[in-house]
Amino acid sequence: MPRLDGDTLDMILGTLTKYAQRKLTPEYLLELDHKDEFPRSVLEELYDPAQLGLHLTFIEEDFGGLGGGAYDIYRISELMASFDLGIATGVLATFLGSDPISVGATPEQKAYWMGRIAEESLLLAYGATEPQAGSDLAALTTKAEPVMEDGNVTGYRLSGRKQWISNGAVADLYTILALAPGGPSWFIVDHDSEGFTFGKPEDKHGIRASNTAALYLDSVYVPADRLVGGVEGSGLVQAQAVFGYTRLMVGAFGMGAGWEALRRTIRYAKERIQGGAPLTEKQAYTHKLIVPNAARLEASRAYIEWVAERLDAGEEGLATEGAVAKYLATEAGNKAAEDAIQGHGGYGYTREYMVEKIKRDVRITTIYEGTSEIMEWTIARDRWQLHLKSRGAYYADWAKRLQEVHRREPENGAGVAALALSALAVLLERARIDRLTRHQHILFRLGELIAAAEGAAIFSERVCSHPSDVAGLDTPTRQALARINAREAAVKVACDGMKWLMGAGQTEGALLDQLGLNAIYQAQAGQIADMDRAAERLTTAFAKP
Repeated sequence: MPRLDGDTLDMILGTLTKYAQRKLTPEYLLELDHKDEFPRSVLEELYDPAQLGLHLTFIEEDFGGLGGGAYDIYRISELMASFDLGIATGVLATFLGSDPISVGATPEQKAYWMGRIAEESLLLAYGATEPQAGSDLAALTTKAEPVMEDGNVTGYRLSGRKQWISNGAVADLYTILALAPGGPSWFIVDHDSEGFTFGKPEDKHGIRASNTAALYLDSVYVPADRLVGGVEGSGLVQAQAVFGYTRLMVGAFGMGAGWEALRRTIRYAKERIQGGAPLTEKQAYTHKLIVPNAARLEASRAYIEWVAERLDAGEEGLATEGAVAKYLATEAGNKAAEDAIQGHGGYGYTREYMVEKIKRDVRITTIYEGTSEIMEWTIARDRWQLHLKSRGAYYADWAKRLQEVHRREPENGAGVAALALSALAVLLERARIDRLTRHQHILFRLGELIAAAEGAAIFSERVCSHPSDVAGLDTPTRQALARINAREAAVKVACDGMKWLMGAGQTEGALLDQLGLNAIYQAQAGQIADMDRAAERLTTAFAKP
């Protein structure tokens, strides 16, 4: 998949930033939140080609778009989430809603529908989730009954209910997943179709500027040419085909909101005087509430960028990597926002401070497009198979590659990340020998540890070879964050892994030595100095808006 050239992407990001500075003021965003109001005019302006034409970014050039790729999705999603995650959800829901068409439509369908979306600036919604079919789309109950005429299928009647649909009551066009005789299939439905109604907007904890509503389909007729791809039964395959992209997008949402909360906390702490000095000069504050969050967020950025590059190069089968990216970034963003409230003290608990709103908003990123628990299961299931197929070599070999990186670039934390991967390989093998993955909780905890280890590995591998200044940090600062993150990941993998395997009844008496705990603890040397260095540089970088 192609991506935008650097100048075009910078222009889009710059135009978005200027628009947000003018229109999306904190006062306006807090008002939308308090009123639980969907700002239709904002989305219309963002989609207006004369102003921004944001929806064109993700439409192929052949159909009137700009032909952006996964990297562009990540950058725009992160920026939008830093302004307001509710508005970002509404804007990017069109990208999600057009996904089944992008990946599964016939050439004729794609030309017609994507051309209309581009030309008419249509707002879309993605109708997959049901009351009893959330992350498990195979359990859907919405039916598509064929309408026959002279022995031919001329259309379908859709009946069922969809739940938690972004843009649910306000979209112009919907892609609806329904169970046809040949299997799950996507259908394109107009807003004003007879029998198609919408529930009242959900009274949500966060992202209150987005419209979220249930959809009710009572024998809604759609012509046969609105069956995406023209063949029944391809719906789940089509949904799976875009998980790498959509999970990347939501991961960027979490990261963008988390970084915005962190930046606001740093600025607050710089001005807040306690004991004769600003909070930014106090280790107990920065080393708990600031530095670890920056390390986790930048580790997730490195992983997101790694996945985006592979997607843009045309690589397929990256649903698990997308799951790792989403899991790392959304959990990091949620934690950063949680700590931002703590960092603001009593002020952070009040509705007039944006960090309180950001915390309520970012929580959804660990739920929609696959909960964190589904991500853990997806990660563990796939990597468990890789461990078995490689006879334990997958992470052991990766650890060896990291040692080579460490020899070339000893300041990146790659050596410690290698210890994390080596410990992970030991845990997986012990789980195999003692058949511990029969415990569902063990499988899910392995997913958590795998994500932490892979995140540390990719960050330390790429921090110099693929420098990123998106967050406004120089490479030495990001190297310090990579070292901090690698040490944390190594301890987490070894100690948490040992705890869970021992709790499940593993039988290896020498597990402590095999995990390399002594080396992992020795590698913690320098952690406080790195945190001091990172705290100073983060304060300098973000002390002013």
